[in-house]
Amino acid sequence: MALGPNITLKEGDKAPAFSAVTQGGGNVALKDFKGKHVILYFYPKDNTPGCNKEACGFRDLHKKFEKKDAVVIGVSIDPVKSHDKFVEKFNLPFTLLSDEDKKIVNAYGVWGRKKFMGREFDGTHRVTFFIDPNGRIQKIWPKVKAETHAAEVLAEL
Repeated sequence: MALGPNITLKEGDKAPAFSAVTQGGGNVALKDFKGKHVILYFYPKDNTPGCNKEACGFRDLHKKFEKKDAVVIGVSIDPVKSHDKFVEKFNLPFTLLSDEDKKIVNAYGVWGRKKFMGREFDGTHRVTFFIDPNGRIQKIWPKVKAETHAAEVLAEL
């Protein structure tokens, strides 16, 4: 398997439907957000340096996303308990989905080979999808800089 995500989706494609458990034990589905802009961002792991920066960037701009009728949803394979701690620690005002069975990361093609500190392993790649109010993928960011990503996404709305 080659390094990198396995994204076969393209801009203009219908976004794959999903339903998953959220922090706090709720449940959401993509269809719940019909009529809104959805920023679906995938990240490797709660409470790690890059993921903290990315999440806090979305947190700091959250009100501006809301003004543009956009919802931010973070997805990782971490369990709900981990998400609960992550949300509490950084006061995150948006939804995090727990994808422990890897259905969403696989549907969006963001699960794949990674290399970190000389070691290769399978994991979630940092990729963001901008889904329009009709459920179509408007933009894909396959390579994300955690520090500046939220502002980059906001500029696209």
